[in-house]
Formats: sequence, C-alpha cells, structure tokens
Amino acid sequence: MVGAKLIVLGGPAMNIGLGGGAASSMASGQSDADLDFASVQRDNPEMERRCQEVIDRCWQLGEANPILFIHDVGAGGLSNAMPELVSDGGRGGNFNLRDILSDESGMSPLEVWCNESQERYVLAVAPDKLALFDELCQRERAPYAVIGEATEEQHLNLADSHFDNKPIDMPLDVLLGKTPKMTRDVASQQAKGDALVRDGITVADAVNRVLHLPTVAEKTFLVTICDRSVTGMVARDQMVGPWQIPVANCAVTTASLDSYHGEAFAMGERAPVALLDFAASGRLAVGEALTNLAATAIGSLKRVKLSANWIAAAGHPGEDAGLYAAVKAVGEELCPALGIAIPVGKDSMSMKTRWQQGTEQREMTSPLSLVITAFARVEDVRRTVTPQLQPEGDNLLLLVDLGNGANILGATALSQVYRQLGDKPADVCDAAQLAGFFNAIQTLVSEQKLLAYHDRSDGGLLVTLAEMAFTGHCGIEADIAALSSDALAALFTEELGAVLQINTADRAAVEKCLPIMV
Repeated sequence: MVGAKLIVLGGPAMNIGLGGGAASSMASGQSDADLDFASVQRDNPEMERRCQEVIDRCWQLGEANPILFIHDVGAGGLSNAMPELVSDGGRGGNFNLRDILSDESGMSPLEVWCNESQERYVLAVAPDKLALFDELCQRERAPYAVIGEATEEQHLNLADSHFDNKPIDMPLDVLLGKTPKMTRDVASQQAKGDALVRDGITVADAVNRVLHLPTVAEKTFLVTICDRSVTGMVARDQMVGPWQIPVANCAVTTASLDSYHGEAFAMGERAPVALLDFAASGRLAVGEALTNLAATAIGSLKRVKLSANWIAAAGHPGEDAGLYAAVKAVGEELCPALGIAIPVGKDSMSMKTRWQQGTEQREMTSPLSLVITAFARVEDVRRTVTPQLQPEGDNLLLLVDLGNGANILGATALSQVYRQLGDKPADVCDAAQLAGFFNAIQTLVSEQKLLAYHDRSDGGLLVTLAEMAFTGHCGIEADIAALSSDALAALFTEELGAVLQINTADRAAVEKCLPIMV
C-alpha cells in the first residue's frame, strides 16, 4: 500500500551484532578480534515478550489487523529487513535515519542502519490503523518508531537529518535484483571407514561405556537449570513420570489456558553418520524427528512441518559436495516422498576453526550436521504417550524395526565409545514405510492402545529399554532372539524404530495395524 507507515517495533538500536550475519559464516580464525566482539548479539527476552504480545493482539483482530506486512530483523539489521519488507509488497520506501530509536547517540549511519540488535520487527501499517497500533503498543509497553513511508516507485531513500545528506539513494533492483548466482567447483569426498573391530567387546562392557557417553547419558543437569513451565501452557516438558526422568519423546504445549488443543515439537539429528554418508545423516535426522513426534495425537503425517538447521564447514574439502548431497536427499527426495514441507530453516556455514601452533597451521572441523525440528498441531494434549512403563496388568513390549533387520553398527554410540567409526551407517530404508509407521502410531494413539512409547535412536534398543525402565521404576524381561543371533548388533544398532508397550489383549489389533512388528 502506497503511504503505508513503515515501523520498527522493539528495542532501540545499539552498536552490537554489527556484521554478525557475515561473521556467523566465517571460520574461526579468519576474522580479527574487533569483528569477533562487534558481531556478538545480545538477547532481550523481556522485549521479545512485549513485541510478541503486540503482534498477537494484532492478528487476533482478524480483518481489522493493522499490520499489512511483517518481517523480523536478523542478519544485516534494518539494512536487510526494511528493503525486503517494501520489496515484498512491490513498493519502495522513504526512510528517516534519525527516527530510528537509538540508545547510543555516537553511532555512525552505517552502525544505526546495519546493527543487529535483537528482538526487533519491521512492519507496514495502514495509516488509518496507526492509532489502533499505537494503543496496543502503549498497553503492552512495547516501544516502536515510524521511520518511513511506502512509495509507488521501487526506490530506496534513506535521509539523515543530522548530516543533511542521503546515505542511501538507490533503486531496489540494484540491491535485491537478479544478483549473480554463487558457483562452487567442488569434488565429492566421503570418508571410508573400516569394519568395526569387535574382538573382546562384551555386552556388559558395552552397556557401561554407552551409558557414560554424553549423548546418551542422563541430562538432568542440563534440564533443571531453567523453568520448564513458563506461560502455564506446558503440557509435556523434558521430564517424564513421577521420578522425573528427562527422556520425553516430544514437547507439547496447549494453545490456551483453557484448551486441550495444542502444539507438539520434536527434534532429530545424526551428525556422526555424516562421517560415513552425508545423505543418510540427513534422512535419519528427519526420521528421528518423526519417530519422536509420533508419540502424540496429531492425526496425520500431512499435518507435520519441519524446520531444518544446516551446519557445515563450507569450503573444506568434501563438505560442500556433502552438503549438496544431504540437501538433495532431504529436500528433493525424502520429504516430497513423505508429503511434508520444510517452510523454515537456518544455516551455519562456519564449522571450522584455524590456529597457529609453532610454525604449523592447524584446523579442526565439525561433521556436517542437520538438526530437524518437527512441529504440528495436536488434537488433544492429554493423549500424548510417554516412555513411562506401566508395570500393572498383563502387558507386552514390542519393537517396530524400521531397519528391517539390518542391525548396522557404523557411526553409532557403540562404535564411538570404542574409538571406531565402522564402515556403513544406518539409513532410512523406505520412505513409504516410515510414513505408514507414523500414521499407524497415530491410529494407535487415537484408539488409546499404547501404554508407553519410546523411539530407538542414540544407543540403540538397549538404551531405549533402559530409559523406559528408569522412567517406570521397574524391570524388564526382553527376548531379543528374534532380532538377530548377534546380541551386540541387536542391542546397539541405531536404525529407526520404536518400542511399544501394549496390553496383551490388544496384540492382534496392534499387529494388524503394524505388520512390521517384531
């Protein structure tokens, strides 16, 4: 809309986070100390809450919502957010630099326009709704500033009344037009591990080592440092059961204080697998997130959306090609086959550090990692199934093995605790099977046929069963003979899957719903 008021909602500009967007994609050791300190961002949760309350009150007005467009302020600060805001509306903008709220009067125009102070949003508000928007901001004590107006001409003007000049006067096409595409000439380079040497490895020693591995070990010390009940709408946090064991499959919140509808969130990642197979690592991250999320009443896989956080050492030999392979495997192949989308995400391309040791230049990289966050609407938060075993009554534990008996041990917790990698990792065997599993579990959750549920991931079946036993404060009698004659492989493979506790009387119905049961 021509004439729309262009607004910055949130805290004042400060000389922090300057260059943070670029610095986050630089390897440690490439930048100087000044950039390292200047690029550090500072959060402000109080301001974030105030802004969120204003935004919530606006969209809840429906057709009377005063906000026409909205954009968060991230990398590049206002220099990125404001041009994108007006460009998305097919307009240009006239801005006044000194109308931007600022806590540091000595900042240069570049610092005012480009700093990445957190908890800020840029908005376009209809002129006739500005008074309503002001009332909402006053009520929530959220600061804002009108810094410009939308124009018909797609041109960007930034006036500075202090210096009586225009730091920016340019067509938007120059800034946001068809810029040259990045071209990378890379070569594939995948590590080839050796077969796992298992001489002398006993089940007892393996259990002791795996349960001490940080990625598997108990996480109470990380969980109890914060309040897990903020908002009063948390239905399921990390802790499970009366003994509060941090092994929850997913997080669940209610939509309001008086509703049983809500939202569920679950995460998945398999970074070590990328050392052997980039694509498999990405597929397993998606699979792990979905096998976690299946524990609550969503209804259908089609309702699930994903957020993808890609982490890589860009420019390091083999990593760019590996990133491409993982993105293709997840974005072009697996997710379309599952019928789910990845509408949001993030990337960090600087997972490498360099340092000088004597006359030698050294560097260290992190493996390519994909962290998937799956989220969906929940029909009834009370139907969430936890890993807490119910020892009363005649019950059974059943394993759903989505690895189809492969029992692969490469890049697992077991191989890691014996300082090995292995030669082949787990993988998502069949996208259709994974989708069928998710929807079948949803049916069982809806019919309330599951007493307990826990996915198989880090540490394998042994850890899954142990966590369920810890949470239920009970013991387990398990027969793994049908899985494999190789006890180590059966207990410690990290193929996708889940353990279900059901009433014995429901076995036929459950097996009919899930024919891949063991």
